[in-house]
Amino acid sequence: MKKTIYSGAAVRLVKLLAATAIAIPAIASASALDQFKTFVGSTKSAKGEFTQRQVKVVDGATKVSGQSAGSFAFERPGKFIWTYQKPYEQLLQADGDNLYIYDKDLNQVTIKKLGNALGSSPAAILFGSNDLEKNFTLKDAGTKDGLEWLEATPKTKDTTFDKIGIGLKDGVPRAMELRDSFGQVSLLTFNRFEKNLPMASGQFRFVVPKGADVFQQ
Repeated sequence: MKKTIYSGAAVRLVKLLAATAIAIPAIASASALDQFKTFVGSTKSAKGEFTQRQVKVVDGATKVSGQSAGSFAFERPGKFIWTYQKPYEQLLQADGDNLYIYDKDLNQVTIKKLGNALGSSPAAILFGSNDLEKNFTLKDAGTKDGLEWLEATPKTKDTTFDKIGIGLKDGVPRAMELRDSFGQVSLLTFNRFEKNLPMASGQFRFVVPKGADVFQQ
């Protein structure tokens, strides 16, 4: 049996998962918290593109590493496809019951029960239910880089991240900053964010690629 190996970017996103229009003027000027509540309450599905970077401040200098890019699609609650396209191909997909992690280079699939894993993780903000204040303390965090920022602090202490920043504009998340207890920041930037698109029946059903090794966890 092959040893299970994840790339650095996939490991980071698994931690996120286990521990991811035309605006009227009223929305554009609303606080981050108001924009976010409107987004969560009105968005049943979406698709878009993302970039992901690791940022760390060392001796006063900001260092960026591990940049990757890809696309996503989701349907609440708990169904999503998160695809890394650069610098390598990798897939994380959930059907509402299970999370599937597919490494194309290894031709290897790892299956995990989704369960309540999204509850207090950053992924709940995009993929989970509407009851986010059950798991997070939410507050406005001011304006930065042209975005209105919201700070989400997990209410439980057994999560990977201490604080999560969500940057919004025109009622849509444009960025997320995920800060852990070691001072590292994972920065996600979203592009081409399209809300409430019709999703094809069975779109989130995962099919194991031919010949792939499968690991159940």
